[in-house]
Amino acid sequence: MTLFYDARGNIYGVVSPAQLRHKGIDVPDRADLAAGTRGAWALAAIAAECGWGELPRPAGAKAHRCDGLLVGPFQAAPPFDLLIVNTDGSLAERSGNGLTIFAQSLTDQGLMAQGCDLRVHHDKTDALSPVVTRVEPAEYEQVQGFWLALGRPEFGPLAVGAVGVAVVSLEGTEVSQVLPLAVLNPEWNHSQFVRVGNPHCVTLVQDASVLPDNAQMHRPVLFDPLRAIAFAPPAGAGQPCISGVNLQWVARDSGNRVIARVFERGEGPTASSGTSASAVACAAWSVGWVTAGEVAVVMPGGTAPVRLQAGAGELLSVSLFGTARLQEV
Repeated sequence: MTLFYDARGNIYGVVSPAQLRHKGIDVPDRADLAAGTRGAWALAAIAAECGWGELPRPAGAKAHRCDGLLVGPFQAAPPFDLLIVNTDGSLAERSGNGLTIFAQSLTDQGLMAQGCDLRVHHDKTDALSPVVTRVEPAEYEQVQGFWLALGRPEFGPLAVGAVGVAVVSLEGTEVSQVLPLAVLNPEWNHSQFVRVGNPHCVTLVQDASVLPDNAQMHRPVLFDPLRAIAFAPPAGAGQPCISGVNLQWVARDSGNRVIARVFERGEGPTASSGTSASAVACAAWSVGWVTAGEVAVVMPGGTAPVRLQAGAGELLSVSLFGTARLQEV
């Protein structure tokens, strides 16, 4: 039986390869082979596990009842392999909320009692597979969850394979102008590309009033051009990144606190995203909007605590705290 978990408004289903095979969906029993053959089974898995089925679809609800599918584990002991399947059938290299949910699922099954590595397999050609994340059970502000070590972030167009972008300046820092975003809104003129295992384009805005809200991003007039930017072909245009890119917008709040919105590659607008929150914190640090240490990233689905470690003027590592709960969908 597929179980659904909620992590700050991000909902994923968790299903084992054996469960999918039992339903007639032919998923290989090795994660690398499953990633390499996802074209043969991923959309069928999404339709079977993430569709509304016989449930009535609520008015205004998305086409799928969750944000994606976590397929795994492929082993009975750590380290654990998994695949993150977006609702369009593509694979993600990393998802902070997805990994938090997967860690909680492993804990609930009695498979994870202490920190371990989670290895996400994918089929992207511009990044190594698997992408490894160290996950440690922890308590934060009296809430039980997990710290995810996401490693050292990379900045700039080369980090995400972006092409055809101009160089502009913000707070004395070189950032990028992504013309399709600037055309949509002249205030979306300054973007910082960040890779935290997966690719992000963080657009920095001077006032929270020009952040898009999720209702706006669901409407075709905005959804369609954002999908063209964010999604890889054939669903999108693959510009500026041929493999697609996650989109975020960020505005300063008080102290080490920022406000963010998210449009995910392969999914669309979402209430929250862990790697997006991490990329947002990194981008805000790069232009001096926040300092190293703990950064609060406020999204519609909740606030994500992110820890930045810096030294000698460089960002050395980023970590994310996440928590998840079982959800009836």
